[in-house]
Amino acid sequence: MANTLTNIIPQLLAGGLDTLREQAIMPRLVNRSIDAENRERGDTIDVPVPTAITARDVTAAVTHATNQDTAAQKVQVILNQWKEGSFHLSDKDAEAVMAGFIPMQAQEAVKSLANSVDSYVLALYTGIYNYGGTAGTTPFATNLDAFKTARKWLNKSLAPFTDRRVVLDPDAEANALVLSQFLKADERGDQEGIISGQIGRKLGSDWYLNQNIPTHTKGTWTIVGTTQHTEIKATATLGTSTAIFQASSTTTTIGGTLVVGDIFTVTGSSQPYVVKTLASIAKAAAATLSVAFSPVLDATIAAAATVVHIASHTVNLAFHRDAFACASRPLAKSQMDDTARFMSVVDPISGLALRLEVSRQYKQWTYSYDLLYGATLVRAPLAARILG
Repeated sequence: MANTLTNIIPQLLAGGLDTLREQAIMPRLVNRSIDAENRERGDTIDVPVPTAITARDVTAAVTHATNQDTAAQKVQVILNQWKEGSFHLSDKDAEAVMAGFIPMQAQEAVKSLANSVDSYVLALYTGIYNYGGTAGTTPFATNLDAFKTARKWLNKSLAPFTDRRVVLDPDAEANALVLSQFLKADERGDQEGIISGQIGRKLGSDWYLNQNIPTHTKGTWTIVGTTQHTEIKATATLGTSTAIFQASSTTTTIGGTLVVGDIFTVTGSSQPYVVKTLASIAKAAAATLSVAFSPVLDATIAAAATVVHIASHTVNLAFHRDAFACASRPLAKSQMDDTARFMSVVDPISGLALRLEVSRQYKQWTYSYDLLYGATLVRAPLAARILG
């Protein structure tokens, strides 16, 4: 059977790569590190990030001006995600693989891994504070205003005009696809909308459908009273990243939580903010809530300034590639024995390192695909939510 395994494993691994490329959307769209070096869970990978350079005046002199510091910056990504998808084949099934039939269960196993890494990268949205659109309303029903606002935030954050992406859930993509700007050839500039049913590259961004788009459920912070609202308790100064929330009246019962990823706006600032750590307090007549948020305040906020919490929403995204970083590595090699075989490959398209292990059990073979990866949000200003 050893010779048979030698032939089966490459076929299953090659078929797995095809499925991985189709399903793992986000790893293909973000800043990633690709390498064939073997690593273990918990190892740290350095992903390079470009360094900004400031233009300066030129003054003629005998000697050259001092070189500007352009030391490469790096962000560390921890390989803390190790996921497995496995299935079984009888000896007869294994022979079918030898005949060229790739079992559907192999595709399902790899699909589960692809969905796991895709969802992991998308879950980093909790650090993103800029947004466009209206919470609870699927965008693009009649216009592109939600994208226009998200694009505005990317422009204000000086995001490069290359490598911009948009990922949409099926509802938002369905709306966008039939807008005349994306469907009609005379408005979109080509026939791909009506022929392939894809938006493609439009308005300076590459648009993608992603079925793993998450939904953010806001915290339970509530104020029981029809005329009350949330406000800042005391003056919050420019550059700070914490504030005390309270109700506009202490004659009502207030309390609950603000969870990581909740967005709010406050009178006196045009910048949205996102909650960084869970804040919770039991309901009481005069409850207050200390909130840590990002980014720092762009203005001094007066006491009693109104705070508006953004409702629960679908988290479609517009972002530049360098907003996120993702890394994957082959797992450290295991010793071969008479009952197990291993093979790994790094996919240059998705950047993911897929390993297949085959081991013998009672009267059958277990085929196990696994992935080792990690990801982080590097530059939150280079991304914006498109609420749905």
